[in-house]
Amino acid sequence: MQAPSTPAPFPNQGPEPLTTTHRERPSPTQDHRPTQDHRREPGWPPMSRRQAALLTVTCVAYLLVVAGVLLNTALVDLDWSVRLLRPYERWPRLEPLLDTWVVAGQRGPSAIAAFVWLGWRAHRLGRLRPLLVMAVALLLLNVTVGAVKIVTGRLGPHYAQYVGSPELFSGGTIFPSGHTANAVVTWGLLAYLAVRWRRTGAVIAAATACSIGLTTVYLGTHWVTDVLAGWAAGLLVLLSLPLLEPLVVAAEQRLVRRRVH
Repeated sequence: MQAPSTPAPFPNQGPEPLTTTHRERPSPTQDHRPTQDHRREPGWPPMSRRQAALLTVTCVAYLLVVAGVLLNTALVDLDWSVRLLRPYERWPRLEPLLDTWVVAGQRGPSAIAAFVWLGWRAHRLGRLRPLLVMAVALLLLNVTVGAVKIVTGRLGPHYAQYVGSPELFSGGTIFPSGHTANAVVTWGLLAYLAVRWRRTGAVIAAATACSIGLTTVYLGTHWVTDVLAGWAAGLLVLLSLPLLEPLVVAAEQRLVRRRVH
């Protein structure tokens, strides 16, 4: 097919229209070709039905765990069964290793490691989106988990006073597990922002979050229900991120305009 700018191949065809010059005429693929940034850093697609269903199921599971603790159900009995088992005393050789591994779920070290990698990625892409998504996720995590901690005021296993009691409204800040929720969000976010190996990153992030939650139970720093609620709370933050993408885009555009002007 000849380009539009070549002469007419038949004598009976008139001259080309003069309303559009060769330079003004857009390329046939110009409107459909993605920019370099979009190829390297794709935006998260709108929430699918499966994601919406998973968000709903996770929310229901979270509420059931919270209700189970508040109503002193069989979940509290499970907490005390594991507490009286004292895993750190039954398998003491694992304690040094797991005491080190649990640091991967602490907010400070994990957030610093994630921000370093995301900062390098943002510099390479010339975009602020990776850092903004991380900031939004951590803010949402701190607000939602922190609010439940303050309201419930639950004491941890090491400070429990009455066997069989849920130890609520006693000034504690143990429910849900911040270690566990932070591990879900921080390492899951790296998979969320990945361009390649996204599924592999999701598997690694899930394994990390699960192992950190179980480690806190082994060390006796959290109840089993703390960890269950922490997994659900962190997953809710991750599943909510597609709904917050418009805010991230608007914030990025505003910061870019300020930097330009």
